[in-house]
Amino acid sequence: MRLGILVSGRGSNLEAVLDAIASGQLQAVEAVLVIANRPGIRALEVAARRGVPWRLLASSDFESGEARDGAIGRALAESACDVALLAGYDQVLRPPYFAAFGGRTINIHPSLLPRHGGQGMVGLAVHAAVLAAGERETGVTIHDVTPVLDAGPAIVQVRLLVVPGESAGDLAERVLEVEHRALVAVLGQLSASMTAAPPAPIRARR
Repeated sequence: MRLGILVSGRGSNLEAVLDAIASGQLQAVEAVLVIANRPGIRALEVAARRGVPWRLLASSDFESGEARDGAIGRALAESACDVALLAGYDQVLRPPYFAAFGGRTINIHPSLLPRHGGQGMVGLAVHAAVLAAGERETGVTIHDVTPVLDAGPAIVQVRLLVVPGESAGDLAERVLEVEHRALVAVLGQLSASMTAAPPAPIRARR
């Protein structure tokens, strides 16, 4: 399975995926392209250090967000990606992206969607919202991406109890560990389903 990865920050999920590929845990997955929407981020350093081709497609380089998203979709298509992973990517993908890239796109979100999703719910803001709401549990949702933000069908949800009195930062670190495990598991399942041999044809008896 040829995987493209979209990033915006430090790249911890990117690193977890690349580690799983290198260790043989994701034998059927090949990271073929990393796309970033801002320069100077650690995720690009990770990609370069691990020998994964990368591209910077920043909003400032395009006339509109639609033009940028179309370029992202074309870059994934040109690299023959089967699946695109939003690994901490913090921009909404507009319809030109989906028109240009026909593969599957998945996202990992640090809450139990539909709770604490939508506009502005990224990074520590999600965990702060969980704590402010007095939630007893939170978790991770990996879901298919559609043009509607955080509204695609869930592939898996993993639950995690909230520790009374913990900070948003502490909660974020615990959720991140769950993200890494869940992400590797889902990518393993997707790659297995894509590489499974088709059933043998049924021959009519004579």
